[in-house]
Amino acid sequence: MNLPNKLSLLRIILIPVTMFFMLPISIYGFEPEGWNNFIRSYGMIIAGFVFIIASVTDFLDGQIARRCNMITDLGKFLDSLADKMLVIAVLIGFVSTSRISPWLLAIIVLREFMVTGIRLIASKQGVVMAAKMIGKIKTTTQMIAIIYLMFEPALMKIAGYDYLTSLTTSNPVSIVGDILFYISVIMTIISGMDYLLKNLAYFKEDSGSVPAEQK
Repeated sequence: MNLPNKLSLLRIILIPVTMFFMLPISIYGFEPEGWNNFIRSYGMIIAGFVFIIASVTDFLDGQIARRCNMITDLGKFLDSLADKMLVIAVLIGFVSTSRISPWLLAIIVLREFMVTGIRLIASKQGVVMAAKMIGKIKTTTQMIAIIYLMFEPALMKIAGYDYLTSLTTSNPVSIVGDILFYISVIMTIISGMDYLLKNLAYFKEDSGSVPAEQK
């Protein structure tokens, strides 16, 4: 396995690490008070730094693969899979803390199901789809929004706002977070529609080879 693929695997490994610091532990009534108090105070900041490391691996694996001619079908698959798993897992965490709407998460998840379905159809024709520019832009906007949301509690504390109160009443810090996340949702929809329209040929029984598009 080459270095870019190892970086993609590292991104997947960092997902449970991010979630571990992001959310308090609550398993069938088992809630370690000391640890959960630590997580509520500092966990999101630690999770934010772990997420940044994971995001950097997304940039590095692609750069290394292109510059060192290490692009493989496995690498295309792992890169896309790692991105989707990382983003969706963290967004589920934000839904559980009531920071984002489950409806918006549903849009993102359904888009990924649609894209995955098209990928499966394409794979039967011997085509492994790699990420293109609009897909990368979508992923970048998602990661920027997530990083901001992870550091939002710290920013609110600095600005003198209460984070729990902000979940029901808006303030300048939370409004910026909302705008960044809405932008990422809009890019998710745009990239999904672009992906669908440019790959409609895969749904035709007599379709030939068509260009692979965004992830």
